[in-house]
Amino acid sequence: MKRITSTVILGLFTLPALAGSATTLAEEKTGGDTTVFATGRNAFSFPAANLSDEERTRFVIGNSFFKRNWVEAPASTRARDGLGPHFIARSCGGCHVNDGRGEPPKPGDQPVSLLLRLSIPGVGAHGGVNPEPTYGDQFNNFAVQKVKPEGKVVISQQAITGRFADGETYTLLAPGYGFRDLGYGPMAKDVLVSPRVAPQIIGVGLLEAIPEADVLANARAQAADPDGIRGVPNRVWDATTGAPALGRFGWKANVASIAHQTAGAFNGDIGITSPTFPDEGCTAAQQDCLAAPRGAQGKAPEIDPETWSDVVFYQAVLAPPARRNLADPRVKRGAALFRDARCATCHRPEYVTGRPPRPELSSPALAGQRIFPYTDLLLHDMGDALADGRPDGRATGRQWKTPPLWGVGLIRDVNGHDRLLHDGRARGVLEAILWHGGEAEASRNRVLAMPKADREALVKFVESL
Repeated sequence: MKRITSTVILGLFTLPALAGSATTLAEEKTGGDTTVFATGRNAFSFPAANLSDEERTRFVIGNSFFKRNWVEAPASTRARDGLGPHFIARSCGGCHVNDGRGEPPKPGDQPVSLLLRLSIPGVGAHGGVNPEPTYGDQFNNFAVQKVKPEGKVVISQQAITGRFADGETYTLLAPGYGFRDLGYGPMAKDVLVSPRVAPQIIGVGLLEAIPEADVLANARAQAADPDGIRGVPNRVWDATTGAPALGRFGWKANVASIAHQTAGAFNGDIGITSPTFPDEGCTAAQQDCLAAPRGAQGKAPEIDPETWSDVVFYQAVLAPPARRNLADPRVKRGAALFRDARCATCHRPEYVTGRPPRPELSSPALAGQRIFPYTDLLLHDMGDALADGRPDGRATGRQWKTPPLWGVGLIRDVNGHDRLLHDGRARGVLEAILWHGGEAEASRNRVLAMPKADREALVKFVESL
């Protein structure tokens, strides 16, 4: 492996280059010393390579509660009862299969790793969304015994065709979302619906350790550049600390911490209460939900603080896998094309992590790491084609957070598909690029103008990350 000897300028940022390759944008160890060299089905499921033995034991405990199913109450399995009353999955791993990425359901199936956020116009508590009065802030299509499911999700598709400058045609699939068999009556006429697929969770602890100053610097640098890219930070309420904080997670940067994300997913997706969210997500219209048995022998919370913290720790120290195929000439060519199309303005390659903000829920091994996640953690207007029309915190209905790109090329190995974007509509990297609009329209147009060999090289580079 050739080590770093020089730099190249990419968009707004100074990036490392490898000796002998002025177009290689990142070194092999995507997560610094935390990086694991892994491919295949379990590539996203390894702990950071530099953890202590004690931390590895805690990782195993957290892994158990992340991946094993919770059961209905009352049950003899008292440490894992309390599922529901409404839910979309029976475990965290039910959505994040192999710690990886979800996908839209197959025809005739109900979604598990794709959820639909709900709200109505207006601002809710702490500047957040205003939940739909009957169904709350997300639609749960499964329920325990003697409780009605909220209903079923209906997904339609419309084909959109286009053409590259060299004459080759392409087809995109635009999804539409609806509901049927609603268990508690009609939704509000002005309901806002936003689909969100479960992302891969490698490296989230490293993302949490990126200094806030670096993220805000991204926004200032973009605002000063004349190219029209204007990323903005989201600022949201962190229920685990009781204070506002920079949004880093979720498709609209609507969650500030892994801790909040974990407590919220337990509550909303599985129906498990925690110290952060001690009440079930039942609305006043859902009397059977309100009357359903509770886990932990009827005592709140259903997940105790120690177990919850172990699950948070588990996610925080999941390692990003090393890059692959760095010496491939097509990858090197794709790196130059990535630069020239100004993709790295939003997908910023490199950071150095600071100290994790919640040391008790993370590891000091994550600090001081030179990482290559390829994100600015900012919100961007992505145009009408990707708009959901649903504000979330400071995010508008046209804005989405730049997702990290590390591990994208391994999703097919881990999850058996290559569905990308916030709702999994894109079938691979190239389709994801073709959906870009708004601030990213100029970059998409550069890709449309590329000959086929260059398009393939660009995809090869992204899939090497």
